[in-house]
Amino acid sequence: MSSLPSFRLMHPTSASGAVVMLCENPASRFIAGGTDLLPNIRRGLLAPPVLIDLGSVDELREFSVDANRARFGAGVTLASLAADPRVLQSLPALAQAALAVAGPTHRTVATLGGNLCLDTRCQYYNQSEAWREGNEYCMKCAGDTCRAAPKSARCFAAFSGDVAPALLALDATVELLGPQGLRRLPIRDFYCDDGMVSLALAADEMLVAVEVPISDGWSSAYDKVRVRGAIDFPLAGIAIALRRDGEVLSGLRIACTGVSSRPELADSLDEVIGKRLDDAAFTMIEKCVRRCVQPMETTVVSVPYRRRVTPVLARRLLQRLWESE
Repeated sequence: MSSLPSFRLMHPTSASGAVVMLCENPASRFIAGGTDLLPNIRRGLLAPPVLIDLGSVDELREFSVDANRARFGAGVTLASLAADPRVLQSLPALAQAALAVAGPTHRTVATLGGNLCLDTRCQYYNQSEAWREGNEYCMKCAGDTCRAAPKSARCFAAFSGDVAPALLALDATVELLGPQGLRRLPIRDFYCDDGMVSLALAADEMLVAVEVPISDGWSSAYDKVRVRGAIDFPLAGIAIALRRDGEVLSGLRIACTGVSSRPELADSLDEVIGKRLDDAAFTMIEKCVRRCVQPMETTVVSVPYRRRVTPVLARRLLQRLWESE
């Protein structure tokens, strides 16, 4: 990696002040933990003239959990989410997803907002400048062709965040702040299926918080497959929230990551609600998961492997959750 290019560093003390700075410096970028942004700058993928440091914005680190809901500021660290006993008890999928990100030192500085706004990744994009130049670049950076899908008119870089699928399964809402004020958006609408424009976040907005409902009777979990047991991004990740009523399934949400340009929420799961979780239900659920798995050649692991492993991971995690109830 090369050294960092020159930039100006700004220090807002409020979220509204940070938005003002963003509007006054349209080419700027927010920085919190910097675990994704700084490596991308070093690789020459980005060269923002201004970085807006959110470390002094106390409101972004606010964190509350009560009987009915949890609210997390975008600046809450992943280590805090992974270790908090209230999150572990009420929203275990969120704690497990936060714990699955990178390594311990990363999680002490990496933030919830940063992981949710993670840039999409691809083996043709996340490389050195010399490597990209030698391969004639790609449409996500200086080129005009998606190297993972050369005949496509769009970019297929994959979203690889761990926390987003957990929050999708938990039916979370994001809070976005812009010059016109605060707006709330279901997290399922926060992501776009495009490797180049993956967030429904306006150029003058910032993610300030996430709210998660807490309901009795629901259990949740997250798991992922990766090359190494730590550090690595998911080749495929699955988050599940379910509710069991005796021997029947009374609620189910499944989300996946690493296999599309956005985290995907499986649809058509209502067909198994009110039924026993038997082989027929598992078969139907696996079909639903396969429909939202669209891996391309974006990692060092083959597309067929990622396509096959995702529904298997979903079945194993679902079985474990069901038997623990």
